[in-house]
Amino acid sequence: MSVLSARNGYRLWAPTYAAETVVTALEERTVEAFAIPVTGKRLLDAACGTGRRLRGALAGLAIGIDLTPEMLPKVQTDQLYAASDVRALPFRSAEFDVVWCRLALGHVPELAAPYTELARVCRPCGHVIVTDFHPEAARAGHRRSFRDESGAVHEIEHYVHTLDGHVRAADAACLTALEHDDRVIGPSVRDFYVRADRVSAYDEQIGLPLVLGIVFSRRQ
Repeated sequence: MSVLSARNGYRLWAPTYAAETVVTALEERTVEAFAIPVTGKRLLDAACGTGRRLRGALAGLAIGIDLTPEMLPKVQTDQLYAASDVRALPFRSAEFDVVWCRLALGHVPELAAPYTELARVCRPCGHVIVTDFHPEAARAGHRRSFRDESGAVHEIEHYVHTLDGHVRAADAACLTALEHDDRVIGPSVRDFYVRADRVSAYDEQIGLPLVLGIVFSRRQ
C-alpha cells in the first residue's frame, strides 16, 4: 500500500470522498455532542473537504478552506470556498465566531502553527472545535486509508497527536480546552461493518476510541 502526502492523497480521494465512513459518522456525532451553536454565526471550516459539513449549518456566514482544490465543491453554493493551508489562513484576526478543524491536524507533523492560526481568526470568547483520528486507534493499527476510483487502496501520511499534545499547543495559542470526547466504535456504526461484510472486525473493535474531539474557547 502506498503512503501519500495529504495533498496527493486527498486529490485521489476527492471523486469518491462523499461516501460516509465509520470515522466521519462518529466524528459528526462528536461535534453534535458539543452543542456549540452556529446558527446565524460567522463560521469557518478549516480543512472543509467537499464542504458537506457547511451545507445546512445555517450559519450567518459560512466559509470553507481546504489544502486540496480538487476537494472543494465544483458548483455554486451559498457557502464560500478557497484553497488554503490551515497553517496560513487567509483571513483577518478575530473574523469568526466558530472555527472548525475536523479530521485534519493528524496530517500535520507539528501542532503549533495550525493552533496559532485557528486561535488568531477566532474572536475572543468564540469557539474552536478540533477533531482528530484517535491515538488509541493508531496504536491499535488503524490507518488513514481510502480506496480510489480504480479500487486501489492508499494510505495518507498521518502523525499521532495525543490529547495532551493538542491541549498544550492550543493553550500556547490562547485557547482554553472546555471539553473533550473519545468517540468509540459501537452500535451506531455497526451497519457500516455489516455492509462491508466485516462484522467479525466490528466484534473485535467494539469499544475502541476512533475519534478524538476537543472544544476550546478563545481567551480575551
